[in-house]
Amino acid sequence: MCGIVGLFLKDRALSPQLGELLAPMLASMSERGPDSAGFAVYGDGSAGLTKITLQCAHGEPAFELVAEGLAAALHAPVDQTIRGNHCVLAVSPAVLDAALEWLARSAAHLHVTGVGRRIEIYKDVGLPTEVADRFSLSSMRGTHAIGHTRMATESAVTTSGAHPFSTGMDQCLVHNGSLSNHNSLRRVLAHDGFSFDTENDSEVAATYLTWRMRQGLDLGGALEAALEDLDGFYTFVVGTESGFGVLRDPIACKPAVMAETDEYVAFGSEYRALVDLPNISAARVWEPEPAKAYFWKHAR
Repeated sequence: MCGIVGLFLKDRALSPQLGELLAPMLASMSERGPDSAGFAVYGDGSAGLTKITLQCAHGEPAFELVAEGLAAALHAPVDQTIRGNHCVLAVSPAVLDAALEWLARSAAHLHVTGVGRRIEIYKDVGLPTEVADRFSLSSMRGTHAIGHTRMATESAVTTSGAHPFSTGMDQCLVHNGSLSNHNSLRRVLAHDGFSFDTENDSEVAATYLTWRMRQGLDLGGALEAALEDLDGFYTFVVGTESGFGVLRDPIACKPAVMAETDEYVAFGSEYRALVDLPNISAARVWEPEPAKAYFWKHAR
């Protein structure tokens, strides 16, 4: 049992309040996932820069030294923002591949949790309220965000096993459920060049969607393909640079509720995640249908 929340702001005037709105949604799912929590925020981004979110699960991260070493190796400026045991580096897209190679070689104690123009991912072991406070979620701004609270059932309680999982540029996924064919899918994806950091079936689901989109499908098409290729029980909420998608398996045994107004679209594993949102009493509230892909996006 896990908890999922998501918020997509139609009204850009609410962007400064994104984190403030998401934090209580995440906290409300503590009973569904007390082991670890995480969230992905799609912020404003900076023109001409790509973000790399780094996480240090153990030991001293030495983020300042890492940023200095990376800048020297690239002969290019590197911006940094440190939040607890996470750090967001910002580099020119022209040196992104070189930056990732240097980090893998020279800062192997750090884990890359996400890469993209707008995405930042924060996740850690602990109660959702603690994790949200640790990374100052309430102060974050942006256009959309998704969050997850985890009750581990099939893999260890670790920072790397927490959600969201990101396997593509500005892409991430959170998952409530269990896939029965993730090991066979993992072999197919590994044969096609993908690597995995955990034994978590949700990482396989995230990688699967990235794989399908690299084949030319948009997110909606990738979600539709997942209905044919993924076995098990699942509710997915997926983020991209411009939007927010939802998919439930054909049986839909995992709870889900959505609300939509002129200002936002919101998702929660339970209605209590939505009750404090603005004008919720006027929202259209519904349960997403089984085997139907939903997607909302902003014009770029």
